[in-house]
Amino acid sequence: MIKANFKDYPLSNDILKAISMLNFKRPTSVQEQVIPAVLEQKDIIVKSQTGSGKTAAFAIPICELVDWEENKPQALVITPTRELAIQVKEDIFNIGRFKRIKVPAIYGKSPFIKQEKQLKQKTHVVVGTPGRIIDHIERGTFDTSKIKYLVIDEADEMLNMGFIEQIQTIINSLSKERVTVLLSATMPKDIEALCNKYMKEPILVEIENQSSAADRICQERYNVNQNDKNELLRDITIVENPDSCIIFCNTKHKVDEVYNELAKLKYTCGKTHGGMEQRDRLRVMNDFKQGNFRYLVATDVAARGIDIDNISLVINYDIPQDCESYVHRIGRTGRINRKGRAVTFVAQNESKFLNDIQQYIGKEIVLKERPEKETVNNFKEEFVVKINTKPQNKEIKGAQLSKEIMKLHINAGKKTKMRPVDIVGTLCNIEGMTKDDIGIINVLDISTFVEILNNKGEYIFQELQKTPIKGRLRTVSKVEM
Repeated sequence: MIKANFKDYPLSNDILKAISMLNFKRPTSVQEQVIPAVLEQKDIIVKSQTGSGKTAAFAIPICELVDWEENKPQALVITPTRELAIQVKEDIFNIGRFKRIKVPAIYGKSPFIKQEKQLKQKTHVVVGTPGRIIDHIERGTFDTSKIKYLVIDEADEMLNMGFIEQIQTIINSLSKERVTVLLSATMPKDIEALCNKYMKEPILVEIENQSSAADRICQERYNVNQNDKNELLRDITIVENPDSCIIFCNTKHKVDEVYNELAKLKYTCGKTHGGMEQRDRLRVMNDFKQGNFRYLVATDVAARGIDIDNISLVINYDIPQDCESYVHRIGRTGRINRKGRAVTFVAQNESKFLNDIQQYIGKEIVLKERPEKETVNNFKEEFVVKINTKPQNKEIKGAQLSKEIMKLHINAGKKTKMRPVDIVGTLCNIEGMTKDDIGIINVLDISTFVEILNNKGEYIFQELQKTPIKGRLRTVSKVEM
């Protein structure tokens, strides 16, 4: 039965409070069908476009169902890219914030030992990429014996990246007594075979077909010589004058080239591609999400894991050479029933890629004439004003949640025999505090981090300046969130 409100589902107050503070108004189409199915412990296949709210669709019921008291991981989410793993981890963490759900993300090019330490602590949900998940399983640092919920996110991209055998290896390490959720924008035969082999009488949910997603986005194309692309890009950005824009290129080299060209023109811009260090890619993505610059030049690696509601324009500087990439690229705009715009540059000898894409989305991409010089000049003054105006900072997801939460650092950890129970005991002995006011506790080697909920952070911070923890006063400081 379709529910009109999240309160109509059997969800705890902790989950409902987080949903409300994340500004979820009512369930999207995909959430209406997935949330009750997972709550009822049923396998489900979801064919849904990006931007439909599918992460929350599985994250909400999983956060509800996991047992907080259990120390071993109970849910595993597999994603194709590091960016998406980080994005999904943040979404689950936010939804489970008041239930104190702990969600490590494990992926390559990140220190293995750091991930191992996270997995040794109480962990509820693990999000990761296939290769690194297998590494942890084979080395015995990821205990999968209690996994009850498996989510395979963006399965079609896993197939494109050659991860299907690794997915099967991971599945074979899990208990057969589990709930499996598979999400995919498309449903190739290999994905169907995976579902048939590993899922039990799954419910099939198809939220929208390719054309309905495409209809939400105004799609246009320009024929252009390779050598004229930079000039056309400049003209299009002047006329469109977007608040935020992603420019997609097919190679790392081309991203660098286009980024340098825009930087010369004094555009506020950033770039991201697979050749960059992970920390630099994360920094760029966070800056873009917060609105620190208007233009992001990226390869397809950034099409997965960008969850920003108001990207006004996507430009395919290079036409993608497969149809799924086109759908995922343009899906960065027009998120959850908003209108969006996508422009594609088509060079000579690329008509095959264009024809394949048009056949795939079931409609023709409108051919436009490039703007006349007079038109560009008419828009130039307004463009210059905007490009010289600092973009308005955007509030990142979860910011509202953090407003009533304070994170504290205590200068003691495992090496001084500090345990979560010591922190809880001390805090609950402070007048006016209960266990419901204590959030996630992370005990590291020489440090401990604890979140204080319900606007009690400042009070507890002051009290801990004079309250011993495990027999002695500790240095306690506030942590920026």
